[in-house]
Amino acid sequence: MRPLRVGNASGFYGDRFDAVREMLTDGPLDVLTGDYLAELTMLILGRDRLRDPQLGYAKTFLRQAEECLGLAHDRGVRIVVNAGGLNPAGLAAQVQELAGRLGLPSRVAHVEGDDLSGRGGWGEGVLTANAYLGGHGIAACLRAGADVVVTGRVTDAALVTGAAAAHFGWAPDAYDELAGAVVAGHVLECGTQATGGNYAFFAAPGRDPVRELRRPGFPLAEIAEDGSAVITKHDGSGGHVDVGTVTAQLLYETGPARYAGPDVTARLDTVRLTQTGTDRVRIDGVRGEAPPPTLKVGLNKLGGFRNEVVFVLTGLDVDAKAELVRAQVEDAFERAKPRPREVRWELARTDRADAGTEETASALLRLVVRDPAQEAVGRAVSGAAIELALGSYPGFHVTAPPGKGAPYGVFRAAYVGQGEVPHVAVLPDGARADIPPPARTRPLAPVPEPALPEPLPAGPVKRAPLGRVVGARSGDKGGDANLGVWAPSDDAWRWLVHTLTVDRLRELLPETGGLTVVRHVLPRLRAVNFVVEGLLGDGVAAQARFDPQAKGLGEWLRSRHVDIPEVLL
Repeated sequence: MRPLRVGNASGFYGDRFDAVREMLTDGPLDVLTGDYLAELTMLILGRDRLRDPQLGYAKTFLRQAEECLGLAHDRGVRIVVNAGGLNPAGLAAQVQELAGRLGLPSRVAHVEGDDLSGRGGWGEGVLTANAYLGGHGIAACLRAGADVVVTGRVTDAALVTGAAAAHFGWAPDAYDELAGAVVAGHVLECGTQATGGNYAFFAAPGRDPVRELRRPGFPLAEIAEDGSAVITKHDGSGGHVDVGTVTAQLLYETGPARYAGPDVTARLDTVRLTQTGTDRVRIDGVRGEAPPPTLKVGLNKLGGFRNEVVFVLTGLDVDAKAELVRAQVEDAFERAKPRPREVRWELARTDRADAGTEETASALLRLVVRDPAQEAVGRAVSGAAIELALGSYPGFHVTAPPGKGAPYGVFRAAYVGQGEVPHVAVLPDGARADIPPPARTRPLAPVPEPALPEPLPAGPVKRAPLGRVVGARSGDKGGDANLGVWAPSDDAWRWLVHTLTVDRLRELLPETGGLTVVRHVLPRLRAVNFVVEGLLGDGVAAQARFDPQAKGLGEWLRSRHVDIPEVLL
């Protein structure tokens, strides 16, 4: 069979609105997918649903459908999105009604069963509880003739595996084929991160980042019947696709070599990448195993309220200024009723000596407070901070006055048996098809540590930023941070894998001290993938640190100076 051409038009809720139209008009496609959900998004949708039970879905997609549903019909492109969020039935009904108003014969189906919030037993205050379903419900909808499939919480890659399984007729135990589609789906799921966006070597010699990335195109995969795929993009669109951009995305928000999903466990240590032409990277060799016996359930709850104020400390005596204002605010908190339960201070020395501008002469002292009660982070903070304006350090001012405090969320993961979660495909004619759990499962276990290559021979070294010779990409998984580091050449790999150990990572990134750090080695990708447990506290919605999603963690690592063999520079 000819390859299935699957595109992506959304990597998150709020991604480029015009991407759906661009992907439909800039080149041929069979299926267009869109990923709208993330851990934070589920919390946002949960708050929407509290205000109006008819909501709970990504409203952006409905506006995109109004603009592009006719175009998709004319071009014979099927659409598969997880924009249903907490209310896939509601969004599907809206899309079907829209098709009727537009005079289109589009048939709409949806997948449900992931919402476990009514099940109970999750603990107090849980706002959303959603299992990560696989792609077989999507496949059932497409086989029944759906033109549009709306899902709730499925794994991001399931949008692609479901489409491929329907097209090629893969059985549930076609593990290698499904694993290949999972890998392709993981590359596509974050949109333009596969076509040069957020890419470590974006400014490498010979690159013109402004020209290439002013408006990067979204990626697509040409998936073959055996599960292999070619990652590419529409001709003439911005950005670029090469082994490096695909490697970066493969390492993003993953961990061990066994990449578990509801349908299959994909072995990332078997992935082979080959540049086959301009903007064309072939993925093959992927092996799959039976999925684990449990499904992940994402739980979100409102954790309380937080407030923040940033004091600007300009010029001389920055440490003394910080010590003074901190003592003054802490004194005010001691007299406040109620005092905020959690108070955190962080001084960022962004100032320079003898600076040419006031901004570059200034450091930032960040105060964050949290409490279950909004009043404890409202007046208590604004009073403590603003009442000091004329009686504190010289040059006192803040970046913005503190507000009343805003709610924050807490994310955690739970696991339930595959057979405990209903997985239902609601077909275009309204019939309901139950998707059975996997007939065979395999508990996850670590893979043996792979053999390492010989170290690079000793030779002269030069002190330089680590990022001169390696790339990195980082992200979040709940309260953990993921940090993937890869080498663009075999020699750089020989040096990297023996140099960047867990202990060395702790030295370079002192914030990881005291936390559990696990390193996973992926020789075929010339990469090491670190998981830093607990770095992000209760997850992105809790905003526990300066970079709550660890997006810049990899670039911080690349900026650290180490002794690098001169032969690599």
